[in-house]
Amino acid sequence: MAHTAHRIQDTAEEWRINASATPFTGNKTSVRTDEVVMPDGSVVTRDYQVHPGSVAVLALDDDMHVLVINQYRHPVRQRLWEIPAGLLDVPGENPLHAAQRELYEEAHVKAEDWRVLTDVYTTPGGCDEAVRIFLARGVSDVEGDRFAVEHEELDMQLARVPLPELVRGVLAGELHNNSLAVGVLAVAAALAGEGLDALRPADAPWPARPFEA
Repeated sequence: MAHTAHRIQDTAEEWRINASATPFTGNKTSVRTDEVVMPDGSVVTRDYQVHPGSVAVLALDDDMHVLVINQYRHPVRQRLWEIPAGLLDVPGENPLHAAQRELYEEAHVKAEDWRVLTDVYTTPGGCDEAVRIFLARGVSDVEGDRFAVEHEELDMQLARVPLPELVRGVLAGELHNNSLAVGVLAVAAALAGEGLDALRPADAPWPARPFEA
């Protein structure tokens, strides 16, 4: 296998679509069926979920503990440990504002220092969901009443777990949430590399979900 010194980077590209239909529309997401023209001229059908996008927050306290939540996820029939996260409910919404809202609503905390940890597509073979994972530091409790939760969040548990324990759990196959796994491994990699202060600023551009500053 040939090695290259070129920078490895994803690039934008869009193949021609002959026809498109939306056979299902749900509360937050929908399913789209596209007839896509392949490079050899053949036409194939691709079904995928259309998703508004999400944000997630890896909140790291001064003791290098990560704020995690535990809740039931019906599609996989498991209680998962996760980091606070939520949908971009408003098109063009500033993802930092959404992340700050989710951290308050799910964990009742705020943070002083925000940076972009990483941007990912969760399942690009079958869904267009894009997630921006933030790193939040300088964490403190929010005064006043807690946000009123409902549904699965009524049974949600909160904990602060040492970062190395979460890294161990991900690598051992004991923790499966996408944003948690990507987030804790990204933090570990940043700490082993140029450090957390070298991460992108919280308002860094996000081509997958453009937003107003």
